[in-house]
Amino acid sequence: MMEVGLWSAAEVSEWLAEEGMPEYSEALRNVDGRALLRLSESDFRNPPLSLVTADNGHQLLERVETLRIANHMEVHKSGNHGNSHHTNGHVGTCLSNGTISNGKVLNGGPKNGFHSEPVRIPIPLPPEHERSPFPTEWSKTAVAFIYALCCFVTTSVVISVVHERVPSKEESPPLPDKFFDLFDRVQWAFSICEINGMLLVGLWIVQWLLLKHRSIVGRRFFFIVGTLYLYRSVTMYVTTLPVPGMHFKCSPKLFGDYEAQLRRIMKMISGGGLSITGSHTMCGDYLYSGHTVMLTLTYLFIKEYSPRRFWWYHWICLGLSAVGIFCILLAHDHYTVDVVVAYFITTRLFWWYHTMANQQFLKQTSQGNPFSRVWWFCLFRYFERNVHGIVPRNYQLPVPLPLPCRLLPGSRVLYSRLESR
Repeated sequence: MMEVGLWSAAEVSEWLAEEGMPEYSEALRNVDGRALLRLSESDFRNPPLSLVTADNGHQLLERVETLRIANHMEVHKSGNHGNSHHTNGHVGTCLSNGTISNGKVLNGGPKNGFHSEPVRIPIPLPPEHERSPFPTEWSKTAVAFIYALCCFVTTSVVISVVHERVPSKEESPPLPDKFFDLFDRVQWAFSICEINGMLLVGLWIVQWLLLKHRSIVGRRFFFIVGTLYLYRSVTMYVTTLPVPGMHFKCSPKLFGDYEAQLRRIMKMISGGGLSITGSHTMCGDYLYSGHTVMLTLTYLFIKEYSPRRFWWYHWICLGLSAVGIFCILLAHDHYTVDVVVAYFITTRLFWWYHTMANQQFLKQTSQGNPFSRVWWFCLFRYFERNVHGIVPRNYQLPVPLPLPCRLLPGSRVLYSRLESR
């Protein structure tokens, strides 16, 4: 390992990328190894370093401190007796007998007339959740994904069960609906709704992959969407509404043919539950609208985890969401109450969860915290207990660029700072 004090600015950028902190490359583009070792907390109180992350440089300063120790050992291991850096980053003069001018004895220097071999003391790093306010913890994200998957499967099973007891259109005609009285049905409107939904989901997936803290945001999304579909399976099962329109062509009932029901469930899951793919031909899943859930939730996550200055992007996504929800009603594929209830439950759960996640005292079980009485609070604490503060809206490529690409002009990764307003 070359002495850090001899590093060039390009080597400092390479070290930042290897340490998983390329967000500092732009702010430290003119900093060499000697200047890197002199970084302190005061440097992170002013631009440009104060604009990079929300942790006041805590992670980088810990890595620099470790680098100082390694550099100190490397200097004296290599027998360099000129000017060198101490572990605190200050410069001291080494004499030819292996001691420093301030009186401290270095490895290999005489002590009480004896010479000894350098003693290597490994310094273990603390766990990630203690080193960072935003630990990755991908295992928790996997748990949240499995939870969401189980909720989706449960919803599909419940839809198949409810379909068997939906009354025929002749026995129970559609219920009165004010929106249906005002607007005639447009046949192609539901296809527009599903296309808008797929566009929003696609945009959210791309944005999520580019987030630096994608593991935290991912488990939040999986938990919320899973819980919403779990609630939906309950409301569908307890109250079965008649079809909203006479245009519905429901699949024939199977009357206890469980093998055929299983095939129908698998077909629905494989097609994503979309009518446009031909996978959803069952009736009864009206209270409340799953399409409204996805159109609303993807927009909320897109807006929450993108910079405020991307207002044009937010308006485009809001337009896609609003038009999609309007087309659900225009197609007469859901009652108005289905859409209203879906919007209300989705927005409340999203805002409640993020309010609790952003406030440390709301993660504690106490008499003064009514949120601790919700049934999913234990699962929430499991996901969020090591996350301290508002997750920054920082971005990075999911896979680091090769070294030659990182050294090209203009190839540095830029980050978006958390904007509180």
